Amino acid sequence: MNEAIRPGPKNPPQAAGLPQLSVVVPTFNERDNVTTLFRRLETALKGVAWEVIFVDDNSPDGTWDVVRGLARADSRVRCIRRIGRRGLSGACIEGILASSAPCAAVIDADLQHDETQLPVMLALLQGGEADLVVGSRYVAGGSADSFNRQRAGASQLATEVAKRVLRIKIADPMSGFFMIRRDRFEQLAPQLSTQGFKILLDVVATARGDLRVKEIPYAFGSRLHGESKLDSMVALDFLGLVLAKLTHDVVSLRFLLFAMVGSIGLFVHLCTLFIALDMFNAPFPEAQAAGALVAMTSNFILNNFLTYRDQRLKGFAILRGLLLFYLVCSVGLFANVGVAFSVYDQEPIWWLAGAACALMGVVWNYAMSGLFVWRRR
Repeated sequence: MNEAIRPGPKNPPQAAGLPQLSVVVPTFNERDNVTTLFRRLETALKGVAWEVIFVDDNSPDGTWDVVRGLARADSRVRCIRRIGRRGLSGACIEGILASSAPCAAVIDADLQHDETQLPVMLALLQGGEADLVVGSRYVAGGSADSFNRQRAGASQLATEVAKRVLRIKIADPMSGFFMIRRDRFEQLAPQLSTQGFKILLDVVATARGDLRVKEIPYAFGSRLHGESKLDSMVALDFLGLVLAKLTHDVVSLRFLLFAMVGSIGLFVHLCTLFIALDMFNAPFPEAQAAGALVAMTSNFILNNFLTYRDQRLKGFAILRGLLLFYLVCSVGLFANVGVAFSVYDQEPIWWLAGAACALMGVVWNYAMSGLFVWRRR
């Protein structure tokens, strides 16, 4: 249950007027944790001028309402309630850019990060020893003993992939607990992805060695209330982020996820085409059209679940979105079917003709889907 919000001064005195530190807390269904976290920050940052910015993704449990109650009692608390968009990375970016202090920290609301390390991190930044300070589980003195075997293995694998493929030098690039100079963050912000969970990895990879980084140990704790927001889709988010950084952001993370879904759609398309031709002896144009329809349907479902999950369509909007997706994809479908039929007529290799049709529409479908199907409202 929530702790009672004790009456306090409406405007507690700040140590030096403007805040020295902005603490950004991304939240989703964390109403039972935010008051406890705020009280812990009060204790840990005693003597420091600070503010806390909760960035809430319109939590169904009303987390934003609890935060507003805190804000009415204490002017150091701010709430950004996001409607129609989701994602930890995007929330962190918005929170830091909305901050007013020269230093910004990111900490989870689930009470698993050690807020007592914040003054140490701040001192390193203010002393000019670093541009970025990372709370690390994998340096001497740190630990992740609260992880179960599966999560520990996944975390270590992702860390090794990030370090080897992207040549990241820090020990814990997957950490969600860090502090950065806001001016340096603002330089990197236009190149950061608003999707996914691994904002620190994105920051370090985007900086390409141009940040002075210090790591300090902390023990990753156990969640007090609620459930973890991590799910099986995080692995694909991570893979997409790694691929985006390997291309030096020539293509976006969202486009790569869209392309991954398209690859699955290509497999669905070819399977449907083969079944129509081999089992039902359908003429090639009809079989090709059937393959395209089934592939479009599977692509829409997967894109709604994964690629655009921060703008996921629900209820009646799903049907409307599906019809729009059919329309967007169908604009090029007739031309693509014609191209595929020409290829098949000259060289009757069914999979080559099908692939030619499917691949031609990827860029068109991505651009138009973002404009008309999953447009921001």
